[in-house]
Amino acid sequence: MKSKVIVEVGCNHKGDMKIAKQLINIAAVYCNADVVKFQKRNNKELLSEEQYNAPHPNSANSYGNTYGEHREFLELSLEQHKELKKYCEEFGITYSTSVWDLTSAKEIASLKPKLIKIPSAMNNHYEMLGWLCDNYAGEIHVSTGMTNYNEIDELIQFFVEKDRNKDVVLYNCTSGYPVPYKDICLKEITRLLNKYKDIVKSIGFSGHHLGTAVDIAAYTLGAEWVERHFTLDRTWKGTDHSASLEPEEMKTLITNLRNVEDALKFKEEEILEIEKVQREKLKYREQQ
Repeated sequence: MKSKVIVEVGCNHKGDMKIAKQLINIAAVYCNADVVKFQKRNNKELLSEEQYNAPHPNSANSYGNTYGEHREFLELSLEQHKELKKYCEEFGITYSTSVWDLTSAKEIASLKPKLIKIPSAMNNHYEMLGWLCDNYAGEIHVSTGMTNYNEIDELIQFFVEKDRNKDVVLYNCTSGYPVPYKDICLKEITRLLNKYKDIVKSIGFSGHHLGTAVDIAAYTLGAEWVERHFTLDRTWKGTDHSASLEPEEMKTLITNLRNVEDALKFKEEEILEIEKVQREKLKYREQQ
């Protein structure tokens, strides 16, 4: 099974196209990732007036006087996303975006990316999911953080009824920033595989933890896709930076995943070619 890695920039570009492009460049050239993913929100549609005008719950992470101003500061326009998609293509890496509302889904779908991500918070936004099923031909990747088992069943049944289940990649995910190891619950990957592997296209793992060992374990358990947040500096202002990997860590993760991918197989012959010389030289023989 080939491993596929999504580097989630999200809003870690801090609203700066120069940083966004720098993150694409590093993810593609230095880290050798498969996908770079951003986020798209229509904040007036997504947030109530009260939420929009309320202060950010953590003022140290805010880029505005209100939560709405904070979100608008980090938002990139559709034209900017089009520019980022083209930039990704120049570097041979796939562009994608998480969509948080119907307007954003329509906008990003107009760019015809290979895949669109549905974040955990929006996996019950059936108006948006229905529109994507009817109007978007690419893969639909869906995270299951904050979602109980019955809700996951309902979600998958929805895609089955829409005849889009074979375009779905379903992710094990725990929603927290960062998530302690005891709450990652990797064996949920096995549960998702046992229940849905013949229904959906594949199973993935979306992590918000520290370090990279857990991602290797997720792959060996059967998660074909691994998604991690990505930043240039974990100390930057913003919620997601603290649960993100920096370039050297992301490169290490992807290198280790590729190595495990090469190693995770049965022998092609009982005595491998590399062993034959050693067998001849070292294998015990009873003295005549």
